Amino acid sequence: MGLPDAEKNNRFDESEWKLRLDVAACYRLMAHFGWDDLIYTHITCRLTDGPSDFLINPFGMMFDEITASSLVRIDLDGNKVEHSDWPVNPAGFVIHSAIHQVREDVRCVLHAHTVATVAVSALECGLLPLSQHAMLLFQRVAYHDYEGISVNKGERQRLQKDMGQNNVMFLRNHGVLVAGATVAEAFQNFYFLQKACEIQLKAMGCGTPIVQIQPEVEQVVINQYQEANLGRGAELAWPGLLRRLDRIDPSWRE
Repeated sequence: MGLPDAEKNNRFDESEWKLRLDVAACYRLMAHFGWDDLIYTHITCRLTDGPSDFLINPFGMMFDEITASSLVRIDLDGNKVEHSDWPVNPAGFVIHSAIHQVREDVRCVLHAHTVATVAVSALECGLLPLSQHAMLLFQRVAYHDYEGISVNKGERQRLQKDMGQNNVMFLRNHGVLVAGATVAEAFQNFYFLQKACEIQLKAMGCGTPIVQIQPEVEQVVINQYQEANLGRGAELAWPGLLRRLDRIDPSWRE
């Protein structure tokens, strides 16, 4: 069960509660679309603009069970900042703290193991410019070679170096990291990436020549996206996604 409103206000200030709601919604949306992997992936969000504490899922809770108040707040060393009965996924801490340490432009980081993203991560060619969905991310994609389950803190420097200033990084033979300035942006970036990977795999599976989008069109599409979205980017679709969650099960708000 969730917390009564009065207790929420005592435990969390307004800005933290807003972020908790967005992060909880993101977990529920990943479950809704079938993009979770039992309990083994993670979404995090920094609480302030600089390197700081961040929110992560309670390790052991399914994504469709996560609520705003159940998220665990940890620091950049992996210590819980406040009490939680739930542990923290060690790999989740390593991967996400690596990015939160150095990317002040990034507030939210999403890590997933969907079939489509893992399949593309294992292709030597990586993501190809085959669809409009791919074009919206194509210039911001990086790759990181597989080192096993990411529980070694020493991997953080290599994750940071490989990701650079990109907002998408394929973890070879593993999955993907997707970042955004907001939770809404990170989720929409992942949505576009998942679609791009699904389209690519279906196109490659047809066994006929593939038409790739020409490089000079890439920036045109990115500019057109902002115009088509009324300059509001990911924030335009996010309220509708929250309304969908409320129709399905509003308990994420607890």
